Amino acid sequence: MGKEFSTEPRPVPRVETKYRRIVTPLPHPDSLATLEKLRQFEPVSMRGQPPIVWDRAEDIFVFDKHGNQWLDWSCGVLVTNAGHGPPEIRQAIIDQVNSGLLHNYCFPSEERAQLIECLSGLAPEPLKKVFLLTTGSETTECAIKLARAHGLRVGGKKKIGIVGYERGFHGRTLGAQQAGGMAGQKSWIVNEDPAIINAPFPDGYWQTDTSFDTFLATLEAKGLEPENVAGIMLETYQGVGPDFAPVEYIRAMADFCRKHGALLIFDEVQAGFGRTGKFWGFEHYGVVPDLICCGKGISSSLPLSAVIGRADVMDQFPPGSMTSTHTGNPVCCAAALASVRKIVKENLTANAARLEPLLLDGLKRIQKKHPDVVGHVTARGLVGGMQTVRRGKKEPDHDLAHAIIERCFWKGLLFFAPVGAWGQTVKIAPPLTIPRDALAEGLAVLEEATDEAVKAIQ
Repeated sequence: MGKEFSTEPRPVPRVETKYRRIVTPLPHPDSLATLEKLRQFEPVSMRGQPPIVWDRAEDIFVFDKHGNQWLDWSCGVLVTNAGHGPPEIRQAIIDQVNSGLLHNYCFPSEERAQLIECLSGLAPEPLKKVFLLTTGSETTECAIKLARAHGLRVGGKKKIGIVGYERGFHGRTLGAQQAGGMAGQKSWIVNEDPAIINAPFPDGYWQTDTSFDTFLATLEAKGLEPENVAGIMLETYQGVGPDFAPVEYIRAMADFCRKHGALLIFDEVQAGFGRTGKFWGFEHYGVVPDLICCGKGISSSLPLSAVIGRADVMDQFPPGSMTSTHTGNPVCCAAALASVRKIVKENLTANAARLEPLLLDGLKRIQKKHPDVVGHVTARGLVGGMQTVRRGKKEPDHDLAHAIIERCFWKGLLFFAPVGAWGQTVKIAPPLTIPRDALAEGLAVLEEATDEAVKAIQ
């Protein structure tokens, strides 16, 4: 995995529909100077996305400077839940900038107070304390810190165990990567903390045993006693899919946490704010966690994230000992408040729920045409995934996923690069504002691109 897309300008068929417009070679020759400048001054790790130099983005569209318009199914990696740059969010940012307050560290501000009150009101009881941060990785690191501190307080010095999941992703900082389980797929990540372990994620495809017994067996195999587990952290859905665990598995996990005094932590960074057809993704399980980690779609724009939890967990540290330089930046708070209010006011969560059957049926249709290379498809709300495998084998195929995304790019449908533990997943994440006919058009393009990519490897 980790292939780059070609930056050699390529003539492609002209496209002009209600939602897409491609009228030049791709990438446009005049964009090469920018692409080369980025290659010169940024690390190689920043490469890998389709070579479009974004000029502007509006609602469900991304534009370059050369007359091309893409239907966006990336959301800038699941950020723009309320659409790209809606007037409400732009105006909130402008008003805050014009107010003269751009930064205030953790000194009190009205902007921060309004946002945390709003988020607290949207969280279930008893999760009423909110700690604002900047990135999703910060929230998951914070959750590990809170869980271990709580474990030490209620269970003694051995109660520091953190259980994450294989193929999970909680961010790119070290603790987040250890808890996320991607370490098993990345040889350069070495987990030397014996109290952070990973259990098999019960997705029903790569891990066919979906019973809670697999979790208990992992604890035993790793030598972690149940009473020494401080917290269990999992993505509400694993981003590789999206893959949800069985409801009965999660309910058994919640029972385990209550019995052994461990914190149940849901990483909602991708799943929250209406993405799955429910405001919080964990609502699908019918349980309430002890901590919620959220970000991305919280603002639909600027960097902001949050940990939401019980007062007895969130209030463990004294004044000044759990802060962040940019915590609750007032401009980011203004954007987030406008975004959350738009999602709630326009009930974009319900739009995601209504469109789920169309998205899932479209993916299943593609899978039915190509069952030997499209191994697993899933969708919940307006997040979906198509996992590609080598012909007739249950082995991930990054090259095919890459080829499908590249062909969609040429046709005016924009995805980010393939994701997953092996880079085998074409991830679908349009803004929650997308209308039904735009979703249908995108599915038709994805089907056509898949047909072409599959034919090319025959």
